[in-house]
Amino acid sequence: MQTLQKIALAALCGVGIAISPAIANSATPADQMENESRLIIAQEPGTIVDVASGNEDFETLVAAVQAADLVDDLSSEGPFTVFAPTDDAFDLLPDDVLAALLEPENEDLLTDILLYHVVPDEVTSDELESGGLDTLNGGLAIAVEPDNVVVNNASVVLPDVDASNGVIHAINRVLVPPGTLAELESRMAEDDDDDEVEPIPGLW
Repeated sequence: MQTLQKIALAALCGVGIAISPAIANSATPADQMENESRLIIAQEPGTIVDVASGNEDFETLVAAVQAADLVDDLSSEGPFTVFAPTDDAFDLLPDDVLAALLEPENEDLLTDILLYHVVPDEVTSDELESGGLDTLNGGLAIAVEPDNVVVNNASVVLPDVDASNGVIHAINRVLVPPGTLAELESRMAEDDDDDEVEPIPGLW
C-alpha cells in the first residue's frame, strides 16, 4: 500500500518513479496492470498549472493565475514557456501593489502581467539565446551568460521544469510590461483620492 501511495503522490507532483522488479514479480497480473498504469501516469507531468499548483514555491503565482481567470488557458494544449516568478519574487513587491493587482477591478492589468511571462512556444534553457523573445503580451530581453540567464531584470533560478504542455523556468522577480506600472499607479492614486501617488519602487 505504501508503494501505491508513493506512486499516486508522484503522479500528482509530476515525478516519475520506478517499480522494483521484486514488487512487480510478486504481484498478481491484475496488480501488475494497475501498477503499470499508475507508473505511466506518474511518468507524465501535469499541465503547467498542475505542476505549479503542486509546488509550494508558486502559491502566489497560482493564486494570480486563478484571479486572472487564466487556468484554462494555461492548461490548454500549448505548448508554452512560462517564466514563473517564485513566491519570493512576489514578496519583493510592496504589499499594497500585490493586493491591488489581485482586486477584481484590476484583473486586466494582472492578466497583462501574467501573459508577459508566457511565450507561445516551448523553449528549453539550451534553446534560449541572447536577444529578444516574444511573449503573449510583448517582448522580453534575454541575456544568456555562462552561469546565468537574465530575463529583463530577473534571473532564472530553476530552469526546465517539465509540464505536459510546455516548460517552466522559475525566476526571482516579477516581470511587468511597459505602461502597466504607470496605469497601476494611476488607479491606486484614484482609490486613495489623492492627486498624486508615491511612485512604486523600481522592483520590477
